Amino acid sequence: MSAVPSVTVDQNASLEARLARFPAQQTWLASQRAVSYREVDSANSDALPLVLLHGIGSGAASWVQQFEALGTTRRVLAWDAPGYGASTPVAADSPNAGDYASVLKEWLDALGIERCVLLGHSLGAIVAGAFAVAQPMRVAGLLLLSPAGGYGSASAEVRNTKRDQRLAMLSELGPQGLADKRSSNMLSAHASDEARAWVRWNMSRVIPRGYAQATHLLANADLASDLARHTGRINVAVGADDTITPPDACERLALAASTQLQIVPRAGHAGYIEAPTAYTAIIDTFCRACDGQRSQ
Repeated sequence: MSAVPSVTVDQNASLEARLARFPAQQTWLASQRAVSYREVDSANSDALPLVLLHGIGSGAASWVQQFEALGTTRRVLAWDAPGYGASTPVAADSPNAGDYASVLKEWLDALGIERCVLLGHSLGAIVAGAFAVAQPMRVAGLLLLSPAGGYGSASAEVRNTKRDQRLAMLSELGPQGLADKRSSNMLSAHASDEARAWVRWNMSRVIPRGYAQATHLLANADLASDLARHTGRINVAVGADDTITPPDACERLALAASTQLQIVPRAGHAGYIEAPTAYTAIIDTFCRACDGQRSQ
């Protein structure tokens, strides 16, 4: 086995040191399940909280740059989805988006968050969409970054094939092998070595059971259907070089949501990691618009 390059070790150490400012916390819900999360609170009561939902190969730690940039003006929280970090998995082996949205509701209840700006990245967009439909009054704005649409509207053969291919890859490679082989697909050719190291670090920490359940969620979900039913404020953005949820696929979701797609140049699927300045500006602008709507 080849040694890990020292430059990668140094980059991980730097990012972990920054992450230490936002330590992992855990709260127990009324349903006797745990949710782990990270947060920063600016104590600005006039600004809506921002809640961040990560994708299938990631976790709460991936948002460290957004904590640093946005936590000065509002409360920012990121969960480890059920089955990730120290969060209790959902009960169903083959869950749907509603199973995760129910946990999200319980978590927000436990933290006293009545209304927020909800941001979902990739698979997190599926959970965010389901929550927005079920709890529309609690979502001041829905921001989707490189959203995964799910395969729920596809044939059973397509759904099963997509699910089984990903499960087989997880079984063969394990989390570390998955990170080594797949993390580079998350980024564009313009990404820095630090961004590549951070995506790999986060992906290597996924938990097999949680990842497997999320794979079933992806197969079962139909985000476009939820977006067509949601009448609140929605924005959709994607990296121009995203090969996992490419712009044309995100365009279809934006159309379902009756909104314009925003395309970010020189960014891949994990754009908020590799192009934090551009993505933070998008998030901040959207949050401020939602704040303004509330004040009116």
